Amino acid sequence: MSLDEIRKKVIFHNSVDVWIAACKEKDIPWTNTDDYKKFIAHLLKNNLNLKAFNLCAHEAGATEDEKTKFTEILAETKEDPNSLTYTIKLNDASLDIIRNYSM
Repeated sequence: MSLDEIRKKVIFHNSVDVWIAACKEKDIPWTNTDDYKKFIAHLLKNNLNLKAFNLCAHEAGATEDEKTKFTEILAETKEDPNSLTYTIKLNDASLDIIRNYSM
């Protein structure tokens, strides 16, 4: 699902789903947690208003093994702010920051 599609569903999304949608738009793999951490670092550096929260794989709708494994790996490194899961308000400004990230 694209960023625009998930934006239409609800205003706030978790950063894992936003990451997956951004990767799908650019046709690149999303399963590398180090790439996710770089993405989150980009969002934080650009002062995107992010609120950290604990996300369990089942809460993310993770029915796929890859997504479950991805969220579990992130949870193991929770001391790193770039490995946390955040809520992101998908508005025009945040979508610009997300789409300007060079993957």
